[in-house]
Parts: sequence; structure tokens; C-alpha cells
Amino acid sequence: MEDTNSIKRELKKQQLRKQMVSNSGPIRFQPSDYEEEEREEGSQETEKKRLGRRVLTGGIILLAVFLAVGGIMYRDAYHQYTEYNISWETDFLTGEEGQLQTESSFTAYKDFGENVIKYTKDGAAYIDAKGKTVWIQAYEMRSPIVAVNGDYAAIADQQGNNIYIFDKSGCQGIATALLPILKVSVSAKGLAAAILEDAKSNYIAMFQKNGETLDIVIKSRLSGDGYPLDFCLSPEGNQVICSYMYINQGRMDCRVVFYNFSEIGKNTSENRLVAGFDEDFKGSMAPRVHFLDEIYSFACSDKGLSFFSSRNLASPQLLLQIPMENQIRSLFYSDRYIGVILDNEEGEAPYRMEIYQPTGDLVLKKEFNFRYQHVSIDGEQILLWNENSFQAYNLAGTQKFYGVFEETISKVKAGRFSNSYLIISPNKMMEITLQ
Repeated sequence: MEDTNSIKRELKKQQLRKQMVSNSGPIRFQPSDYEEEEREEGSQETEKKRLGRRVLTGGIILLAVFLAVGGIMYRDAYHQYTEYNISWETDFLTGEEGQLQTESSFTAYKDFGENVIKYTKDGAAYIDAKGKTVWIQAYEMRSPIVAVNGDYAAIADQQGNNIYIFDKSGCQGIATALLPILKVSVSAKGLAAAILEDAKSNYIAMFQKNGETLDIVIKSRLSGDGYPLDFCLSPEGNQVICSYMYINQGRMDCRVVFYNFSEIGKNTSENRLVAGFDEDFKGSMAPRVHFLDEIYSFACSDKGLSFFSSRNLASPQLLLQIPMENQIRSLFYSDRYIGVILDNEEGEAPYRMEIYQPTGDLVLKKEFNFRYQHVSIDGEQILLWNENSFQAYNLAGTQKFYGVFEETISKVKAGRFSNSYLIISPNKMMEITLQ
């Protein structure tokens, strides 16, 4: 009887177990705290590895970019090109629509920003860096002279009376001087100035960009102040630097003076003179003075370069004088650099170029033997050319290119890229790309 009851109880237990399994579904086991910590540590380790791979990949990319940029900079600084391709060329055909007609043999070019002004005795044309004529202005001049400052240019008839004032869209005004024009200058805002002369005196006269005369005149007497050699307006048009030759105890001497047309100059002296340098130029002649920007200017004399600062507008200062023992053959400059080419008596090459910053710090000294006729500095490059060949140097002193051309070269200018140049002839313009 007891066995029967035991069997019944066992059967009931088995049925109960089956019901529990079918009702509750599969049994799930919860991980222990130790297993959870191991999983979190593994996840953190995986994330660290991913981050490490990303950092490594980023570092490799940055290194590759650095090496590529360094390679380009090294190539620009030291690579010498020997060949070129003509990217495009265009003819300046006389008499066709959109071209400047000329009746004289005189043709010259002047840098105007990234483009150039072509001017003759019969008119001027503004030509962009692709050889397209943007505008044309006709006039009649016996001896045209050009001044450029920023986005403005002035073309005057030397010993004549007319001044044409341009911006990059065309002629903005025509000024008429009452006396013959000796020199012309223009500010970056279109204010024009001219040195006018008569038998006994010289005058610095000012004109608005529309050609109207301003009531500002500076008079200098030949018997006392001297004869003006050169002058230049600052970019803002508030300052003028001017060099004079004068007789001092029977000897010809030179002085460099600064005028200020703002309230500072008006309150300083009657003729707006704010600084004069006589002793520093005694026994010399300074035929060229120029404002590089609103602060820095320089004078080039037969004895060397002089660097000035107008940081104090009421009292410009002479910063530095650099004597040149050898003859200065050429002077060239931009708004960032001043360059001279000297006879090189000590070295093997016949010429030596020296490039300076506006403060007078030396940038480059380089000997060379190319028999140039013209030189300019365009950006970070020095360009030298004669009638049929041209050389280009960078500020590291590397000769980037030397080439000979069939066409007569009137002007060379940097092109759209670091290895391209504009070659301008009297009747043609082309862009070359160095290979």
C-alpha cells in the first residue's frame, strides 16, 4: 500500500515538473558580477584599440600632407626649370575692335595689380592676365608718364598739362594743370598729385580722382628750396615724400623732406613740412623716393639706400642708411621689397642683386651674369629680361628659369600659378607654363 502511494506521489511530481517547464519557457541564467566586469573591460579595451587606430591613421595623413607641402615648397625654392609650354597667346592687332590703335613706335607697359596697362602717345589700354582688353582710353601726349598705386593709376603728359586718372573700370577724371607737368603721383584712393614748374618755382598741386583741383599747393623756390628730383604720395594720400637738389655754399647738395596734408601737417607748419633730412644726404643726389605703404618709405641716392618710418606722422624718422660702394645700375621695388642691382667688382659674375625689406633688413644677396635690360620684383620673384630672353629668381636665390624667345620682349610678369609667366611683346601676349 505504501509502495502504491509512493508511486502515485512520484507520478504527480513528474507531471508538475512538466507543467512548470512548459509554462515558464527556457531557463535563462543571469551573468555574475565578475562576468559583467570582464565584458566592460573588454569593451573599453576594444574602444582604446579603435581610438589608437584612428590616431595612427590621422597622424599618417597629417605626415603625408606635411611631406607633400614640404615637397612643393622645396620644389618652388630650389627646383630649376628648363622647358616650358605655351598655355595661350593673343595678338594685339592694330585697328581691330577692342584693340588700342597706335600711330607711334613708342609702346610701354606698367604693372597694375595682377594685370598691366599698355600705354603709348595715342592712348592707354588695361589688359588682364588672360590677354583680354578691359578698357581703352584715347588721348594725345608727347611724353606720357605713368604712376600706379593700388587700384588707381595716373597717366600724365610730361611737359604738358593733362593728367588722366584711372581705376580698374576705366577713366575716372581728367585733370588740367596750369603749368607744365614735371612728375606725377597717385594714391591708392585716386588722389593725384603733380609737380609743376615755371621759371623760378616749383609747385606740388593736388587733384581729386574726378579731375577737380584741390586747394592744396606746396611751393618751392629754385633759389632757396631747390629743384625737385622726385616725389611720391602715400597710399592714403595724406603724406608726400620729396627729394630736392639745392645749392649749399657753392656745392650741390640734396635733401629729403616729408609733407603731411592732414590736420597734423596743417598744425605743424605753414607749408605742411613735418620732417627734413639735409645732413644725411649732403654731397649726394637722391633721384628716387617712394612710399611702400603708409608707414615705410625709402630714398635711393648715388651713395645707397635710406629707409624711413612715418609711424609718428608728426615726425617721420630715418631708420637706416645702407651705403653702396659700387654703382647702382638698377632700382626696383614692390610694396614689400626694395631691390638694387650693383656692379660686382669682387666676384666672378659682373652683377649682384640685393633685396631688402621696408625696414632695411637684407633678404637676399645674389651674384649673376645675365645681361639684362629690365628688372622687376613680382610677388616673391625677381624677373630680369632683355629683348629676347628672360631669367626668374626666387627670394631663396635660386634661378627658377632661363629662356630665349623669338618675339621681342617688352614686359615679363608672373602668371596665374607659381610656375607660369606672362611674356608681353609690342603686339602679342602669351602665358608660358614651366615644365
